[in-house]
Amino acid sequence: MTVTLILSFCISFVCTYAFGKIYIPWLVKQKFGQEIKLIGPYWHDKKRGTPTMGGVMFIFGILIACITAGFSSIRQGRLVHLFIFAFALVFGAIGFLDDWEKLKHKANLGLSGWVKLTLQLVAAFIYIFFMIRLGYITSHLYIPFFNVSINIPIWLYIVISTFAIVGTVNSVNLTDGLDGLATGTSIPVFLFFTAVAFLWGDSFLEAGIFSSAMMGGLFAFLIYNFNPAKVFMGDTGSLFLGGAVAAMAFVYDMPLILLTIGIMYIIETLSDIIQVSYFKLTHGKRIFKMAPFHHHLEMGGWIGRKWKEKQIFALFTSVSLLFAILSFIGIMKRY
Repeated sequence: MTVTLILSFCISFVCTYAFGKIYIPWLVKQKFGQEIKLIGPYWHDKKRGTPTMGGVMFIFGILIACITAGFSSIRQGRLVHLFIFAFALVFGAIGFLDDWEKLKHKANLGLSGWVKLTLQLVAAFIYIFFMIRLGYITSHLYIPFFNVSINIPIWLYIVISTFAIVGTVNSVNLTDGLDGLATGTSIPVFLFFTAVAFLWGDSFLEAGIFSSAMMGGLFAFLIYNFNPAKVFMGDTGSLFLGGAVAAMAFVYDMPLILLTIGIMYIIETLSDIIQVSYFKLTHGKRIFKMAPFHHHLEMGGWIGRKWKEKQIFALFTSVSLLFAILSFIGIMKRY
């Protein structure tokens, strides 16, 4: 199992990195550059024109790793890693359509919010329903740290799970606002899922293959995405990433672990919700200098000192790693 997980990581890393050498110059040639929100920090304007849709790079690397490192599993009919990939790819396709609309209109507005939300809800519902029918997911809601499960009605589980997946996907997307931020924040998340597969044994090998491939692809992508970024993942990458995070939590049949493993995604989302709600209630007052939270730090919120992008990257990645370790402790006694 150890060899397979390492192989999956290495294949994904090499394929993603090598593909980036060809793909990024092609994006530049096609003038597929990122547009910048006018309401964002003014210094982000220098990023205008940086190639976007870079998520295709690690999606490609992960696919190759899942097929090659997971070939033996595929021959045995054990296809969980491909199911996870397919689900994440659906969200990546929604992100691709969004990115394409932005590029076509040369603006930072893609698909309408209602269109994206509808597509995401349908994709999430189909995934949960499909995985329950195949027996990979149960309606026994596992509670980490307490090591107990609560049985809830299947229809209620499906409804809650559908909205939980969509919320997770969009939270990850919201985190993708600075160079390398979503990438660095997510690497510890997939390190956690890989460690869980190793801990729980061969029954979770395929899930481990996918999560290890995700790590390899993200590490390779970070070489290009770290500040100053040579490429952005775009919604193609961030929605794929969000779909992968959500799918992994449900494949392990412990969706509540998202509350700890996804702590930085949650903070980003809550800061946005709090900001908008408070602004409307007080007719123009703000709690944060700008939402989501990474922009608040960037603009010198609370401590009066403007954080640099690399400092915010280090903060988010470190907190994510800390909570990954905490989450691992919380599920160690499950099996």
